[in-house]
This record gives sequence, C-alpha cells and structure tokens, in this order.
Amino acid sequence: MTLAEKIRDVPDFPQPGILFKDITTLLKDAAAFRSAIDSLASRFEGERIDKVVAAESRGFIFGAPLAYLLNAGFVPARKLGKLPADTVKATYTLEYGTNDVEMHVDAISPGDRVLIVDDLLATGGTVGAAIELVDKLGGEVAGLAFLVELKFLNARAKYKKHRIEALITY
Repeated sequence: MTLAEKIRDVPDFPQPGILFKDITTLLKDAAAFRSAIDSLASRFEGERIDKVVAAESRGFIFGAPLAYLLNAGFVPARKLGKLPADTVKATYTLEYGTNDVEMHVDAISPGDRVLIVDDLLATGGTVGAAIELVDKLGGEVAGLAFLVELKFLNARAKYKKHRIEALITY
C-alpha cells in the first residue's frame, strides 16, 4: 500500500465542496508514519541542515522527527502570543482572513541553513510566512518539505526559487 492510500478523504469538510485530505489515518499507522518521516529525511541526507522550522501544529508532527534524523535543531513557528521571549512575526492570508506566526528572535542565527517543514502545501500562506521569518533572522532556506502537496492550488509557483519536496501530490 502506498502512503497516499493511507490518507482518508473526507467530503464536505470543513465546508461543502471541499474534499479534505485527513492525514490522521497515515499517522496512526506506525509503518506508514515511519516511512513518511524516513522518506522526507532521505531527500536531505548528507546536506547541511542547521535548523528545521515547522509551523504549528501539524508541522510539528513532521518537523521534530526530521530535525532529529538530520541532526538539526528544531524551531517551532507558533501562533501569535504562544512564545514566551522576544519574537519576530509574519502575517499571511487565509481564504477567510489573515493569521500570524511568530518565532523567537534567537531561533535562527545568520547563515543557518533551514529546512521548512509542514504537513501540507496548499495555497502556500503558512510556508510563505515561515520563509519570511527565516529571512528576517538571516537564515538561508535550504528547502521546503511536505507530506502532501495540492498541486491544483499552484502554490509551488510562488516559491520557484526554493527546492520543494512533497511525498504525495494531488
């Protein structure tokens, strides 16, 4: 069975006409989850990755084990007001408004090579905000890694200068 076959389709969620790709069915399968993490890590094996940045909350599921396997630090990009020390903020657009993510100002050092990880590349708003935060702190984006990419939304076109790795595409 492929990784894509482990993802459940949920029609009309969160609203009518949307076919939601539910990754929880992949996550609960130990072999599938291990395969996904190992496959993403293998795409960056042997490269210098100093930090892995992941967006709250599903990005954390993939970012932390990837940081471990790549011998890199893990940096959470959190929702506004969740981090206790000085932060830098980026705002991104959602289909129904805007949202903010923050990172500690000391999370990335100038010159750090950073892998940005999330569960899904859809419209690209979240990853764009993460790129902005890394840039503000002087890091270099080494790549973008996703479990799933929704190609029909064409977010990849926004990030042509970045290497993008996705395990599953729809």
